[in-house]
Amino acid sequence: MKEAHIEILFQYREAFASDNEPLWAIKGHEVDIILNVERAYPPPLRTPAHPASPRAREALESHIDELMNPGVVRKVGHNEEVEATAPVIITWHNDKSSMVGDFRSLNTYTIPDRYPIPRIHETLTQLSKERFITSMDALKGLNQNFLTPHARKLLRIIAHCGIYEYLRIPFGIKNAPSHCQRMMNTIFPHELSEGWLIISIDDIIICSETWKLNLERLSLVLKKILQVNMNIYLKKCNFGFHELKALGHVVSGLSLGFDKNKVVAVLLKQMPQNKKQMMSLLRLSSYYRQHLKHLAINSRSLYGLYDQQTVFEMTHQRI
Repeated sequence: MKEAHIEILFQYREAFASDNEPLWAIKGHEVDIILNVERAYPPPLRTPAHPASPRAREALESHIDELMNPGVVRKVGHNEEVEATAPVIITWHNDKSSMVGDFRSLNTYTIPDRYPIPRIHETLTQLSKERFITSMDALKGLNQNFLTPHARKLLRIIAHCGIYEYLRIPFGIKNAPSHCQRMMNTIFPHELSEGWLIISIDDIIICSETWKLNLERLSLVLKKILQVNMNIYLKKCNFGFHELKALGHVVSGLSLGFDKNKVVAVLLKQMPQNKKQMMSLLRLSSYYRQHLKHLAINSRSLYGLYDQQTVFEMTHQRI
């Protein structure tokens, strides 16, 4: 990294954070949830806690503590009225646990926000024309957005240890990507219209033809990031590269390729055993359709399996 680059990063050092640092909150962009039902809310929005094993309970308590410390959730008092609750789900991968609120019922009653998310193909095509590329990620992007008091009352999770209310956007709720995209477009309107800044939800990418211009544009973006009180995840930043991984692809000023690690993940996927797994595989394949010859033709028979009138059965003819 060159000296000029270090000077800019030092000047705006407060914008960068790591996992262990306090999480900031973006100013002026509170999120609300609008339902298509009136109070009193229907029973699916008042779901009790799921049964949990001792191991899952211990993991859940640990995750709750992690969310309370940075102010992502708060515990609901016994004297507070509770109109909506969602259970939590604990999942395990390689002996490591994850927690997520089960907001599927809430999402069913939420009026959808149709704000557009950038088309990945158009974004990548634009990136492949630039010589210098800088990429940054907002730290826990969703959690940097505060919720309105109304939305908080709808986003309450229930567990064996009590009821907790989200103060910031959690993962798994409808319209969160649309809100984040609208917010970013509002913060950076001129930069986006000039075409050198690309934002996909919480991924920020700066493009330029020259190194000097990349530095100037980085400085402009970081200045605005500080103004709105946003945190950038330093660990995931890449500054002034000719080639880097972005949005699941490898991008440079000369070409556009795919991330080999992502391809390996696709190849290692097990044969779909049901319609849900089949659609997951087809969506993943579609993401890389520009690198897959005749994908539409070759996958036509597989899409047929997703039809409601079709009994799911994998055969050599379909493969």
